Amino acid sequence: MTRINSVLVANRGEIARRIFRTARDLGLSTVAVHSTADASMPFVPEADAAVHLPGNTPADTYLRADLIIEAAQRAGADAIHPGYGFLSENAAFAQAAIDAGLTWIGPPVDAISSMGSKIEAKKLMAAAGVPVLAELTPAEVGATDLPVLVKASAGGGGRGMRVVTRLEDLAAEIEAASAEALSAFGDGTVFCERYLAGGRHIEVQVMADQHGTIWAVGERECSIQRRHQKVVEEAPSPLVERIPAMRPRLYDAARTAAAAIGYVGAGTVEFLADEAGEFYFLEMNTRLQVEHPVTEETTGLDLVELQFAIAGGAQLVPEPPPTVGHAIEVRLYAEDPLRDWQPQTGVLHRFDLSSGVRVDSGVVDGSEVSPYYDAMLAKVIASGPDRTAVARRLAGVLERAAIHGVGTNRDLLAWILRHPAFLAGDTDTAFFDKHGVGAGPDDAAVRVSALAAALADAAGRQARTPVQVASGWRNVPSQPQRKKYQVGAVGYEVAYRLTRDGLVADGNVRLIQADPERVVLDVDGVRRSFAVAAYAGLVCVDSPLGNVSLTPVARFVDPAQQVAAGSLVAPMPGTVVRVGVQVGDKVTQGQPLLWLEAMKMEHTIAAPADGVVNELPVDAGQQVEVGAVLAVVGEDA
Repeated sequence: MTRINSVLVANRGEIARRIFRTARDLGLSTVAVHSTADASMPFVPEADAAVHLPGNTPADTYLRADLIIEAAQRAGADAIHPGYGFLSENAAFAQAAIDAGLTWIGPPVDAISSMGSKIEAKKLMAAAGVPVLAELTPAEVGATDLPVLVKASAGGGGRGMRVVTRLEDLAAEIEAASAEALSAFGDGTVFCERYLAGGRHIEVQVMADQHGTIWAVGERECSIQRRHQKVVEEAPSPLVERIPAMRPRLYDAARTAAAAIGYVGAGTVEFLADEAGEFYFLEMNTRLQVEHPVTEETTGLDLVELQFAIAGGAQLVPEPPPTVGHAIEVRLYAEDPLRDWQPQTGVLHRFDLSSGVRVDSGVVDGSEVSPYYDAMLAKVIASGPDRTAVARRLAGVLERAAIHGVGTNRDLLAWILRHPAFLAGDTDTAFFDKHGVGAGPDDAAVRVSALAAALADAAGRQARTPVQVASGWRNVPSQPQRKKYQVGAVGYEVAYRLTRDGLVADGNVRLIQADPERVVLDVDGVRRSFAVAAYAGLVCVDSPLGNVSLTPVARFVDPAQQVAAGSLVAPMPGTVVRVGVQVGDKVTQGQPLLWLEAMKMEHTIAAPADGVVNELPVDAGQQVEVGAVLAVVGEDA
């Protein structure tokens, strides 16, 4: 048996906090590593010791195997847990840790290597008898093979993946996928396979010890995805529940896959299934998965604790515990689904989710969401005996949450959980293509929330006025006070009056109570309460009508903040990875001009209209801040 006393977690955010939690329960000391940008993030002080990795980008910090191993040695750690992402599936890192005398809390190096290339992994699985989709070389793809999925051979997380529906687009999409894969994984190798547009993403959690025991610890369904990245995960799978004969075959295939590569530790075998229950091997993740909590909630296991035990040489009992009940996990991302999943950055002023559910979070009040890492803020998990009840409870928790300062996909998640198709178990990888991405609060809800914000502001100013006569007070009826707010590109102007009877709202709204942080209004005969929180340049209003973030519009605009007409500005901080045009080029509306990478996602900056590129002040590889001018497109003279 190998004794572990101190573990370094070679990761950040919520997964670092998750592993620290189990390590503390086991009586182990913990070591964190952190970048400069992460110095104040909550996972750092939660560790017993922390080592700074100078820099901010993953390439300078969390992907530096040499610095991480040196940090473990300096802090006295005798084991390394890689978490997920970054170096978790890097065979060279695992070998370097072992060579340094550290216990590697992960699978054998050879197992990591064998699954590191999706092309080679599929060959191994086919030889072992695991069903696979036939691989197509780009040169042999014909019209009858469409649609096809172009995939990066190395890495995952949706990077280097493109769906191709027209043969004439294939070459360009292969080039783009290869460039993205090279940037993300250092390997531009791509391949093609048949694309199942309505496929179901089903995966099996495996756990294997050093003595030959292999568990299939229940299956999960992760079919609802954006940009080939998971958004909602659940256990058990609604599809497998509907086709009971599918489960034994699925488990056999997963155990066969693990045995074929001599697997040890926690891993996940991923399959793509159709509605008839036929399934095909996609890949094996040789690490802990983001969605592991739904397996824990339905089995009672602590998968991280099992990882520690197996790394120490413990033997599993012959069979895992059964799956009981249902669990659903949603990934709370700092992004705007209505604007092409655009990542959001900034200070998270408040992060408060109701009790009664499990929240695996990497952030707290005051955390800075930087552009350098993945956009996921937290995983919110609910469990219980009934799937529909779990979904509705989780939706309610999300709707009542107070999340201020950074835009999130919270509204989308609640919308999914209440959607009839989701509640019916009718989920597949084309869910958003079929049903859209929902919407935030409607216009009327935003307008009354803006009125509540204006009244709270007026109440605050009135309370601060020594003589109790606020701006706009009139002894006789006069013009109302007006205040403007912005929500995205839409402006809202609201009006109210200050009379000898106090604040009076206009229109069909009657004011019942107005305090700086709480406003109660009667709207069309229905009383509603609004919680209002004001920050610098931002007002957040939470109510049963929805959660609204308002930007106050200044009465006078600073000319220095204006940009030339036709300017395309950076929607978030990031790195320009490619530039597709030159000054003087004629462009058409929607034509890609350049590509910006931020928070592990690549974003296309396209021409807003037909015209000519008049200015192009950035180059590939350049870091830009939010609001920086990337290009100026003018009219074609």
